[in-house]
Amino acid sequence: DFATPRAILTGHDYEITCATVCAELGLVISGSKEGPCLIHSMNGDLLRTLEGPENCQRPKLIQASREGHCVIYYENGLFCVFSVNGKLQATMETGDNIK
Repeated sequence: DFATPRAILTGHDYEITCATVCAELGLVISGSKEGPCLIHSMNGDLLRTLEGPENCQRPKLIQASREGHCVIYYENGLFCVFSVNGKLQATMETGDNIK
């Protein structure tokens, strides 16, 4: 048996740096090197774009909860929390810069 893709997710202009799947909500969230994070359905439909503040570039880690929150860690030590509806809910800056 060969594995076949369930869906092809499109929309990023640059390489993907991080991604997460929230099976409970049927969502895939991905971040690209020089672009925003995108929320897709499991069928491949682009649903939302998560735009952080201006200094939020290069997402490194993404985690989604079944309650509908998405936490993104950016390269510059900044965390952003979004709702799955795309609304920025909180930001927090750390003194750490994980490379």
